[in-house]
Amino acid sequence: MAARGRSLRTRTRRQSWLDTLPLLPFTLLALGLGGSGMMLLRDSGLADWLLGPPAASNAAVVSRTFPVCAAGVRRTCVVDGDTFWLDGVKFRIADINTPETSQPQCAAEAALGRQATGRLAQLLSAGPFTLEPADRDEDRYGRKLRIAMRDGQSVGGMLVREGLAHKWRGRMESWC
Repeated sequence: MAARGRSLRTRTRRQSWLDTLPLLPFTLLALGLGGSGMMLLRDSGLADWLLGPPAASNAAVVSRTFPVCAAGVRRTCVVDGDTFWLDGVKFRIADINTPETSQPQCAAEAALGRQATGRLAQLLSAGPFTLEPADRDEDRYGRKLRIAMRDGQSVGGMLVREGLAHKWRGRMESWC
């Protein structure tokens, strides 16, 4: 129990730059040795002690079947060429924009939108992929913004190369 008037946090010892002084000669030696010195830092664990462990990836690995969404409850399915549901959470692929399917501006956009929707369902169902963080967590509609990646390639980029999407440039572009 904490002493009267003191929290546990104030009683714990805080690390200061003085705590790193015993390792300073080793650090300077490692830096002076160039690449082999950096290997010494890494292999000895001193780099982790000095810099902290490497940051963990925030990417989630996904492996599911994604049908095209039907009427009713949407759990895991594809809405259109850049939007899908995964376990009840709505996602938008952040690096692309595809033709609209709900309110297309012309017949060509509607047809291309149906193609993009079907192709995204195929790509997402084709095996494991990751959902990488984008520049922000959500868009103004509450959809989670992520970049879908498989084998180091953007799934959105695949749709762009196939002519079913535009690279996202911060605004929607015409399909008509």
